[in-house]
Amino acid sequence: MDTILIVDDEKNYPLVLSAVLQEEGFEPLTAHSGDEALEILDHSDIDLVLTDMKMPKMDGIELLEKIKGKDPELPVIMMTAHGTVEKAVEAMQKGAYNYILKPFDNERLVLYVNKAIAMFSMVKENRQLRSAAESQYSFGNLIGKSKPMQDIFETIRKVAPATATVLIEGASGTGKELVAKSIHFNSPRRNQPFVAVNCSALAENLLESELFGHERGAFTGAISMKKGRFEIADGGTLFLDEIGELSPSLQVKLLRVLQEKVFERVGGLRPVSVNIRLIAATNKSLKDEIKKGRFREDLFYRLNVVHIVLPGLRDRLEDIRPLVAHFIQKYASEQYGGMIVSHVEQEVERLFFKYSWPGNVRELENVIERAMVMCSDQVIKVEDLPKDFKKNAYQDSRLRFENLPQHATLYQTLAHVEKQMIKQALQEADYVQSHAAALLGIGKSGLNQKLKKYGIQVDKLAGE
Repeated sequence: MDTILIVDDEKNYPLVLSAVLQEEGFEPLTAHSGDEALEILDHSDIDLVLTDMKMPKMDGIELLEKIKGKDPELPVIMMTAHGTVEKAVEAMQKGAYNYILKPFDNERLVLYVNKAIAMFSMVKENRQLRSAAESQYSFGNLIGKSKPMQDIFETIRKVAPATATVLIEGASGTGKELVAKSIHFNSPRRNQPFVAVNCSALAENLLESELFGHERGAFTGAISMKKGRFEIADGGTLFLDEIGELSPSLQVKLLRVLQEKVFERVGGLRPVSVNIRLIAATNKSLKDEIKKGRFREDLFYRLNVVHIVLPGLRDRLEDIRPLVAHFIQKYASEQYGGMIVSHVEQEVERLFFKYSWPGNVRELENVIERAMVMCSDQVIKVEDLPKDFKKNAYQDSRLRFENLPQHATLYQTLAHVEKQMIKQALQEADYVQSHAAALLGIGKSGLNQKLKKYGIQVDKLAGE
């Protein structure tokens, strides 16, 4: 039952409002001053505050500001007389959900209350997702409740205390550096340096100097000795991203470091010893690169002691909700002025589930950040999304006809489409059948009949 706090210095008004709201299934609490209201808020779970504008000592505006200081997302509806409409507009600018003029009819009041309560229920659901993302579904800054991600978290837990070299494979935007950092910061080396190098960002001669350092006079412009990333990372972790881009000569030098734990700076003869843990990442298949003669097989086996393969976002759709909640929370602190974005509307969520996400998690983060900049409400709507994303998402959302029998009849085609839509709705609804039925616009009993008709077993589908 949702709880509504009614704040009014008049004695009769809260009694009347309580009766109306109780009849609608709400639990009303009453306060006759701002101080009393704040004390109730400190000790009760409130879903909506309905407060009068004009009160002695602490007026509605001041109470609103104090409420927003406690919980910026708790909806507040202001009750005001005609003479204080300007104050009500000021309240809206300071975060009030809505205002209603006295005297008001009960239907209008109940309509406003229901809308505010529905909005806050989504906020609370979003908070639960955030909480889940921060505990059960997270490992450092990695977010995921899907089985592939849970398996990766378990691998990180096991490998972090060791010193074994780790090779991370995954497409761009899947979070390879986040995995490397999670391993480092959960290891005994956590208080030592974590040094990252992108092997594709520098030319071969510059990359060699960047990795191994150089002596004074080693080349034109080398006016002093410079330590390389291996030395800087001594005692800690060195992360080599896009390692498949290393030249053959640098592959030989890296292999020697891994085997002997020593190297020479460019232009130097004195061996330098280091104690590092190496984590490498690639968006290529190194086995394919070996077959093409572009990567050393002996180096591959030195790197591939522990192998982690990161799935694309399209292969872990159940992670979209906690990821969205995580990114909204991450960028909420950067929203200066205006409404604090709390969640996305259902149509946006639908597009997220149907989109192919070629840019993976990095693309999702970019879409959320841009949408929050454009959003003028507490809810991200379709119109807030980037134009290119909407165009591609709507193209992806068209039903596909893979595996449709050749020369299929109309009946077979319709059955194929219906079955595909049911599976998609179940996935979007986290396999909660009542939610999936609502997405399909049918009753739960109707969905059950269709599940039997097509032999769809929800528990097996959810476990895939």
